[in-house]
Amino acid sequence: MPDLFSPLSLKAITLRNRIAMSPMTMYRSVDGLVGDYHVMLAGARAAGGFGLVFLEQLAITPDGRTSTSCAGIYDDNQIEGLRRVTSLVKEMGAVPAIQLGHTGRKGSLVKPWDGGQQLPADHPEGWQVRGPSAIAYGGDYSHPVHALTHAEIKDIHQAYADAARRAHEAGFEWLEMHFAHGYLGASFFSPIANKRNDEYGGGLENRLRFHCEALDAVKAVWPDHLPLTVRLGSDDLNADGVQFEESIYAIRRMKEWGIDLADLSLGFNTDDMAEMPFAILGFMAERSARMRREVDIPIGISWNLGLPSEADRVIREEIADLVLLGRPALSNPHWPVWAARELGHPDPFELLPQDSSFWLRNFRAHDACIGWPGLSGQLLPGSGAGGLSD
Repeated sequence: MPDLFSPLSLKAITLRNRIAMSPMTMYRSVDGLVGDYHVMLAGARAAGGFGLVFLEQLAITPDGRTSTSCAGIYDDNQIEGLRRVTSLVKEMGAVPAIQLGHTGRKGSLVKPWDGGQQLPADHPEGWQVRGPSAIAYGGDYSHPVHALTHAEIKDIHQAYADAARRAHEAGFEWLEMHFAHGYLGASFFSPIANKRNDEYGGGLENRLRFHCEALDAVKAVWPDHLPLTVRLGSDDLNADGVQFEESIYAIRRMKEWGIDLADLSLGFNTDDMAEMPFAILGFMAERSARMRREVDIPIGISWNLGLPSEADRVIREEIADLVLLGRPALSNPHWPVWAARELGHPDPFELLPQDSSFWLRNFRAHDACIGWPGLSGQLLPGSGAGGLSD
């Protein structure tokens, strides 16, 4: 039976463990470019033992960003900075992953710590938000939405393909398409946001057409030997929105289209949700187990898996194949090593680069002073072999 530290192989890629840093929007970009901050963020987590490392969602068009401070992959001049990230992540032993997306009607925002409000289209840092239908999200997302024309949908699919080409050139080895969290892909899937009466709206098959055509566009340029995955908003938690049974059909359909893993999250196409499960440990586990069983596809999940015992449980019980951590990865860049010590891994420092693992395995002082939680008062095997100053 696999555990949290078992390798995971998809196509030609093998992760050293089942722990991924989830994509997180950090509002640290200028002109859509990644910089030193992103190199630090991704490199530190790769050096800290994560098996798969994402940056934030990278926008496929300028208006696909959440804000003007968010990163993109819509211009060839963005490749160089991204290549710095992927090079360091690989050097530290992890696999660099990219999430492609478009925020749709939830874009054109101010940074959350500056208020988070949506800017109107005529604001110098705002733009006209777009979606499947001219329906505003509501609440903080109140500005009018432009309903995409057929030609604009085709342009977006081409933007996905162009972004995937750049992703490969930048050195990414795992590509995920973001169809969750109320963004454009999620909006097309949800009857709350999609009221179209053409081939992209109405029944479930039509509401999936946008996704399948986007996958076709990406598959035309993304290498066959590298994983292609999706993050799906699998439930709107609203009687009028996406139901989980529809997501089972959707993932089965996208599996036929060639995806290698389904990363399950929520739809967030409305704030009107019948339940608020966000304080429950591993609340996506039940949905994950069902999807994995009924579709027979590897599954990744996030949401409240920051306790090592819970993360390990969902792998050991074959509920999921990959654990994605967001805030736990921010709070502890070495979360995998901490988890390994908490779970009694026989050699937790094997997760680290060779230089770090050598000196930590050969720590010559009191273990409680090493700077790692766990094993208080004990000495590591091999302690006493000096050579590194404190």
